[in-house]
Amino acid sequence: MQRIQSREYFAGEFSLPGDKSVTHRAIILNSGAEGVALIKNALLGEDCLSTCACMRALGTKIDIDGTTIRIEGTQQFRRGQELNCGNSATTLRLLTGYLSGKGIDAKLFGDESLSFRPMNRIAEPLSLLGADIKTTDGYAPVYLSPRNLHGAHVELPIASAQVKSAVLLAGISADGETSVREPFKSRDHTERMLSAMGADIRVDGNCVTVKRSALHAMDVCVPSDLSSAAYFMALGALKGETLCKNVGINPTRTGIFTAFDRLGVEYFLANRRVLGGEETADILVKKSDLRGIELTEKDIPSMIDELPLIALLCAFADGVSRITGAKELRIKESDRIQATVQLIRGLGGECEELPDGFVIRGKKKLVGGAVDSYQDHRIAMTAGVGLIASENGGYISRPECCAVSFPDFFKELGIERC
Repeated sequence: MQRIQSREYFAGEFSLPGDKSVTHRAIILNSGAEGVALIKNALLGEDCLSTCACMRALGTKIDIDGTTIRIEGTQQFRRGQELNCGNSATTLRLLTGYLSGKGIDAKLFGDESLSFRPMNRIAEPLSLLGADIKTTDGYAPVYLSPRNLHGAHVELPIASAQVKSAVLLAGISADGETSVREPFKSRDHTERMLSAMGADIRVDGNCVTVKRSALHAMDVCVPSDLSSAAYFMALGALKGETLCKNVGINPTRTGIFTAFDRLGVEYFLANRRVLGGEETADILVKKSDLRGIELTEKDIPSMIDELPLIALLCAFADGVSRITGAKELRIKESDRIQATVQLIRGLGGECEELPDGFVIRGKKKLVGGAVDSYQDHRIAMTAGVGLIASENGGYISRPECCAVSFPDFFKELGIERC
């Protein structure tokens, strides 16, 4: 249990950890590339360390010094490896695609939570390229056997950066041309990094096409993670003023600004620039009067990780908010629809559960209370924000799950861990 006190005012300047999505991809792609790469400002949470451990098991030489990862890639991965992906679905899904067509066999597995994340969503599209992938009743462990791949066209029923990336990473080892089309454009870190590392890739709207390609090692300076910055941005909007430095603002990740615009959040982007192919900026957020909003399916892909936090902001807003088209939240580290509803209710708010989202009746003030993290890092961090912004504060159970993406979250908030 972690005691979190409420605060009348919250302000500060924050330099936050590197982007998790970019760090994962930089580790994986450089591990099989020709040459040596340095990944600076890498996120060293448990999820990205799981990716490092898997690539080491496959024969990549990886050294970590502070927040810099040095990678010496290998052209021949070891066969017959058991790859422990920990809690990281990104590791498991991207590696399953990346290792397909590379002539190896492997078992990919993870912890109890990861073992309940659906894996047929990658096995089925990868099978269209000829991959030999077996799941365990649709879940992990996943078993990969050697098989030559051929190009194919894949239509995704939902917008998913992980599924899209798995197919594209398999496509660079396939004969012919592989294309992926999704109904809405999901985050495009994989496309950007593949292009920068020499892949034969083109993007046409919501369709991405790749051909067999050899990658060249590339140094990457990872921008700060917008998803991590979002918690401090939210506290600025609720309780004072915050400035988050060097934050990635990739256009496929900035749905939270759409939500901010509708909520009435006062924010400013300054010092805009490009680092390692990714747009970055300093983000200033000031205390704001919030109003109820509506978000629908087309809004969701670019803000999927921030939806519990956005729902919390709606609980402090004036009016009723409705968020739909977010059934993907059901299959994250927790059922994030159910967990978010319970979190808001635990703080004294009103939130109704929908099959694909929530209806939140804003109260402007929440009393606080005791909430459960459900061992989900996004829920735990959202709870931390809610308790600080509440009238009386309260307790959060099992907060240590934040370590998968933001090990120093509570420290950055100025909270002593129990």
